[in-house]
Amino acid sequence: MATTSDPPKTLDAAASVDSVFAPVRSQTAFEEAVERIGTAIRLGLLPPGTRLPAERELCARLGIARSTLRQALVALGQSGHLHATRGRGGGTFVVERLPPAPPPPADLVARWREIWDHRAAVEVGVAVLACRRAQRSALAKLGALATEMEQATHDFETYRQLDVRFHIGLAEATGNRRLITLATEVQGAATRVIALIAHPAEVLHSSNIQHRRILAAVSSGDEGASAREVAEHLRGTEHVLAGLLPGG
Repeated sequence: MATTSDPPKTLDAAASVDSVFAPVRSQTAFEEAVERIGTAIRLGLLPPGTRLPAERELCARLGIARSTLRQALVALGQSGHLHATRGRGGGTFVVERLPPAPPPPADLVARWREIWDHRAAVEVGVAVLACRRAQRSALAKLGALATEMEQATHDFETYRQLDVRFHIGLAEATGNRRLITLATEVQGAATRVIALIAHPAEVLHSSNIQHRRILAAVSSGDEGASAREVAEHLRGTEHVLAGLLPGG
């Protein structure tokens, strides 16, 4: 923590640091902000004790709303990467010592992108078929799960169980047993990867907003929108994984 006798480090003007705060995509702004800052901390581009620019400047440089930025900062604070201080000399700082993480299985960390690609290939296709085949009862079930998840953002274990049921529920809506089996398999692999990182409530809330968009697209029968929403949803989590996983 910075003290009056130990002034906070300032940001380097190098291009590598500028890239951290370059404008992000609008669809996954929250997740990309987490990835950008988390990766910069892990790689030492934002060293311990560094004070981040003021919120107004960060919003302008990242091209995101202040509410989105604050969600990302809170998520990184809860995961142990940032801390905030008030008063004279206050601000948002990179922690002096990053939280220790149990060493994950080496093969799992090395293969997480491969696992995520497999999940994307299966679930995007599932969403397209669900557009054609989902019954009202299946859509209602998915809506109920999204509501339950919104109430469980501070309880990751409960949230993740509901999350798994939501994604497998999309496969069930296709009526294809082989796809249900595949969806179950990819969820099992995804759960092992997701368990390697912290799960702040802001991340879970953002994820569930995306669940609602997926459900709306499937309910409308729009195959293109459904595919895009699922792809964006998975890409958002991929950004968080890349920012917080060791060697991500």
